[in-house]
Amino acid sequence: MQGMGEEGEVCPFEFNFDEKTFKIGDTVSYRVNGSLGGLPFVGTLVEVHEDFVLIAGDPKEPEKLYRGTRESRPMVDYSEI
Repeated sequence: MQGMGEEGEVCPFEFNFDEKTFKIGDTVSYRVNGSLGGLPFVGTLVEVHEDFVLIAGDPKEPEKLYRGTRESRPMVDYSEI
């Protein structure tokens, strides 16, 4: 997200990139493999488990959750999108 706007423009999101401190309600930048690889996505953690997280990534469909890896930028499988 950094460097994607106008010069001096501040990112409107404050991300938690420390997977050791993830908690419900944190905003995360997550990735999707496959054809969406390399694109940044933003979501909110709704569940945090030892080895995975559940992310609400679409404000228009808050009931739709994506399972991601528990790492600084969680990876979501394209089949879930």
